[in-house]
Amino acid sequence: MSTPLTTPEFPGRQSVEQCYRYGRVSILEDQAGTARMHLATSGGMDANRTPVANPYFYAGFPANPLAVAEALLVVARVARTRFYVPPGMLAAILRAADPVITSTPAGLRFESFSACCGVHARLDIPAASLDTEFTAGGVTNIDINPPLRQALAGLRHGEPLHLAIGEAEVRVRTMDSERTEERVELPNRWLRGLCEVQASGTAMKLRHELGPAEAKRFIGSLPRTSSTGTVLWAARAARSLRTASRPAPGAVCLAGPERLLALGPLLRFATGLRAYGPDIDAGSLPAASCWVLDMPGARLSLTLSPGKSRGFSGEGGVLHRLSSASAPRDALLLDAALALDSSIDIPELGRRTGLRIPAVTDALAVLAISGQVGFDVAEGSYFHRPLPLDTAFATGQNPRLADAQRLVSLEAVRPLPAAWGEPRGGADGRGFTVHSGGNEYVVHQRDGGSDSCSCPWFATHRDGRGPCKHILATRIVHPGTGFPATGAARTPQVPGGLEP
Repeated sequence: MSTPLTTPEFPGRQSVEQCYRYGRVSILEDQAGTARMHLATSGGMDANRTPVANPYFYAGFPANPLAVAEALLVVARVARTRFYVPPGMLAAILRAADPVITSTPAGLRFESFSACCGVHARLDIPAASLDTEFTAGGVTNIDINPPLRQALAGLRHGEPLHLAIGEAEVRVRTMDSERTEERVELPNRWLRGLCEVQASGTAMKLRHELGPAEAKRFIGSLPRTSSTGTVLWAARAARSLRTASRPAPGAVCLAGPERLLALGPLLRFATGLRAYGPDIDAGSLPAASCWVLDMPGARLSLTLSPGKSRGFSGEGGVLHRLSSASAPRDALLLDAALALDSSIDIPELGRRTGLRIPAVTDALAVLAISGQVGFDVAEGSYFHRPLPLDTAFATGQNPRLADAQRLVSLEAVRPLPAAWGEPRGGADGRGFTVHSGGNEYVVHQRDGGSDSCSCPWFATHRDGRGPCKHILATRIVHPGTGFPATGAARTPQVPGGLEP
């Protein structure tokens, strides 16, 4: 169950309260030499898109039980961790959100987001590495409580692990203590973070591959702590990766490097480590990166934001797609066509819905804003994650998009007066003035290039965190063609004033 509430961490902003209702606590018990883990479920959707209170999704044996157990602990640990605490933040921290599991015919996917929204962890277990007794499609939250974590940490080498996600039947219990009900604040910035993780992933490419020994050497060389603004760049060295303080072609950004130490407990199982990032050159600003640890029968992906103090929720990589007038309508059509598959075939969706590829991509962004769509960097494909959350609510809670829509309602966007002349870049551009907060800003809109704005926010961030609200407002009023995709940002040049 999800209901809006005001978050004490950010007064005045609405959040979502998620109520977990577990029929029992998750347990790990020993039965005749086999460790049996029963993961309790709460809410979600089944393969038919039907809400289920306590769904039953899977029963069977993972091929590598020790690695799976340790990886689950990593996913749960990320969910409980705040890697960055803002100055002046209230001391009281609400309970962290529980991990989410998606069950598909292709396997199981466990995910969590850090409390600061700067780290996303995902454990993928393919069907080929599961000895399955029962499986069903769907998505739900799972209970990974302290006693279960302690029991998982004590799992013995060579001991079989039977994994059950949910239960086949609802058991009648007489003791109230058998049932658990907990409420957790699920901030709208957490939802936007899930969206931005998939958006940043689409711009990433494989940059480095390390073997097991190289991976251990590299992770072991990272600092245990760093200052808030620490950004390193990982580049290929003779025997592993080396880190530098400046970007260079082919390097992968590693902001807040100690965050990658979350992979440490899994290094004993590692068969390799892959580093993904966007195109980088000597003038690039910090960017998100994804680190994929391969293990026998499983892999864990850790996606890091461009800065320890930067949660994914503020990146704005999909805002230009959300400003499309047709995208919400196309998203409804796309949602009806999506199946609970392990990946999303964009060309096939285009054929089935009659939408062009750019329209499909825009519609996916609308679904992604409420966590419905993710992107698997290792596979290079989108996947469906039908969370029981309201897309319209999540979209309306995006501050930059909401501000842009308010500017449009106030008719604040006007064509640039002819006396100002053509915008820089020639005849392919269009100029506008936007009245905002008692000031007038100039937006230059270009097809196939980068839009620009004279506001201080754009001067600071340029294309690094998506469009500003003034650019968004002009794109809502005058969509044009070919809004540029957000990529690795270059070092900004602060303008001296309004562009002529």
